[in-house]
Amino acid sequence: MTMILATRTPVSVHVVQTGETYACGTDESLLRGMLRLGRRGIPVGCVNGGCGVCKVRIVNGAVRALGPISRAHISVDEQCAGMTLACRVAPDCAVTLEVAGRLER
Repeated sequence: MTMILATRTPVSVHVVQTGETYACGTDESLLRGMLRLGRRGIPVGCVNGGCGVCKVRIVNGAVRALGPISRAHISVDEQCAGMTLACRVAPDCAVTLEVAGRLER
């Protein structure tokens, strides 16, 4: 018998400032998961790491990089403090995040 493991295991992502919680696949960026569901909370810019608009701090949980994260937007010190770009990371488990930039509702 062959087992096929789903790569889109949904996990919970909670945005502190808005109180919003949404399901995000472990194979998609935090930002794409939010956009796919038509949710708001994380500011949206270029969606590929070039602008830095979606800068967040991971408060709880774990994420993994989906590609390089520009040092122009996230310094080594910021990364060590939990800062990242929501468009460049995917959740490994349930995540709580804070939006680092200006949040527009």
